Amino acid sequence: MDMSRTSSSGGARERLVVIGGDAAGMSAASQARRLRGPDELEIVAFERGHFTSYSACGIPYWVGGDVSERDQLIARTPEEHRERAIDLRMRTEVVEIDVAGARVRSRDLDSGAEEWTAYDKLVIATGARPVRPDLPGMDAPGVHGVQTLDDGQALLDTLAGTKGRRAVVVGAGYIGVEMAEALINRGYEVTVVNRGKEPMSTLDPDMGRLVHTAMEGLGITMVDDAEVTKVLTGDDGRVRAVATEDAEYPADVVVLGIGVRPETTLAEAAGLPLGEHGGLLTDLAMRVRGHTDIWAGGDCVEVLDLVSGRERHIALGTHANKHGQVIGSNVGGGYATFPGVVGTAVSKVCDLEIARTGLREKDALRAGLRFETVTIESTSRAGYYPGAALMTVKMLAERRTGRLLGVQIVGREGAAKRVDIAAVALTAGMTVEQMTALDLGYAPPFSPVWDPILVAARKAVTAVRNNTR
Repeated sequence: MDMSRTSSSGGARERLVVIGGDAAGMSAASQARRLRGPDELEIVAFERGHFTSYSACGIPYWVGGDVSERDQLIARTPEEHRERAIDLRMRTEVVEIDVAGARVRSRDLDSGAEEWTAYDKLVIATGARPVRPDLPGMDAPGVHGVQTLDDGQALLDTLAGTKGRRAVVVGAGYIGVEMAEALINRGYEVTVVNRGKEPMSTLDPDMGRLVHTAMEGLGITMVDDAEVTKVLTGDDGRVRAVATEDAEYPADVVVLGIGVRPETTLAEAAGLPLGEHGGLLTDLAMRVRGHTDIWAGGDCVEVLDLVSGRERHIALGTHANKHGQVIGSNVGGGYATFPGVVGTAVSKVCDLEIARTGLREKDALRAGLRFETVTIESTSRAGYYPGAALMTVKMLAERRTGRLLGVQIVGREGAAKRVDIAAVALTAGMTVEQMTALDLGYAPPFSPVWDPILVAARKAVTAVRNNTR
């Protein structure tokens, strides 16, 4: 058992153990190291894959060819972490957390050797796992989830070794939509099979319909409101089609874009608290509730939604890096908090930009809120300026108070990042009337005189005033 914790000066030093070598885990380790030197704090990190500190969000763009090299997605290599006095153990999986004994059991995935490592402080950053339905054929060669760089490389290897050019994407969330674009860019005939009535369930259905229409315009075959029942294989055992109750869709490769769930198997077995979405529950300092020396961050946790006041699971690298900074600051002797999120996300499929923040209609209903919705069409620039592109903005405001509840945007160039205005307004708890006075930048190449967000806010003000019940 690895129990030695002695500084070069002969005194005792603390040991921080980190489970997970990507955004949250290595951000926490790096920040803790900045605040506390090796003589004060030993850092041991375990990563079961081949890579650390990489952008999983960039994988669809690597697969699609927009990013030419895998290593462009890697922010920091294992060697760079080790140069900062972080004992990073690659291809090593933690298989047990002993909370009472303050230790973890790890397994070298190449040799199979196991050992226990004691900790004074523990960071759990185990990420999320792709949803993989328990259906016939889901484990067949040619069926791919896309969560890690290893997953991305495996998919590229399949694409390189497959003669056929037919791809089926199962699911039409962010990953599904982005992978559909990647495969279109690779010259594949793409069919997207989606259990929802419209793609992008993070949007309301009326906004999802705009995405559906645009995807079909790109040559993607959209099959909505359809449940996959099995994956069919050929005589060679490889995937040949995806079946629903009503039809079969030929496939030389299948990509799963159904979403992810928190990877909290270890935490659950250790008796740590989980929320209704399966993610670890933490306080504002990202400390696991009820445990003084255990922290958690990234895709394995649930966070507070500042708009609804409820816990939710959102798997985004932006949050994971912030969690890691907060954890590292607290472990390193400082103090930091992560107050929560408003649920901001952007994506694209070819030249169509998709953005959302705050609550959808069903979120607001679930939270017991009464609200008004408005939808407007506007342009990204002054209408007379070359390149002005249409966008649709949908806004939700609380009835009576006028508090902004959510914004969704679908449009062309210049549409998506306008959601950041709404994200700031949501974080500040602004009303739609207050938003109409925002001093936003204006020049014809960048915006109409009234920015589309402000046009929607003005319309929302009218809707709230006309219905004050």
